[in-house]
Amino acid sequence: MYQVKNQIYQDMTKTQKSALCNFLRALVKKSPEMNVDDILDKFLEDEKYYFDINNPHFEFLENYLDDSKFLDETLLYLKECRKYYDYKKKQEPIIQAQKEFEKKKRAFLREVKMSKEQPTKKQLYYYDRLCKKYNIDKKELTSKLEARDEIERILNEHDYRKNEYSRDFENID
Repeated sequence: MYQVKNQIYQDMTKTQKSALCNFLRALVKKSPEMNVDDILDKFLEDEKYYFDINNPHFEFLENYLDDSKFLDETLLYLKECRKYYDYKKKQEPIIQAQKEFEKKKRAFLREVKMSKEQPTKKQLYYYDRLCKKYNIDKKELTSKLEARDEIERILNEHDYRKNEYSRDFENID
């Protein structure tokens, strides 16, 4: 797409060329169901309409709209944009899988880091309070990871029991 962009619209200024290319690329992105010829026709029709009501998007296009070289270059650019977005769409599952892998990798590295750090005062305090509340023998916690897992185990175990008791009471009726 970038090679084509450098080859087209040679007689326009950089600003004009950039504005037009960005607009065309956005048109292709907005309408993935339309083919390139229909997009070009819609673009030309809209621009002619805006010139007729004296409110053009691109005033510099007035002399270009009927030029065959301009139409060929625009069609070429639209085709390149379509290829780009189709390729990007095909790459989406791979990109999502890569993101998922990176997410799992970060979680694993976070746990490795936690296994090497001392538990925080908050964790120790919370663990102590849970042990007293549920009459559980305390054990020595050596890492943040161990503290987190132990607290989670206690909460899940007692939450499970609460849910089981509440189900038993519901079944009494």
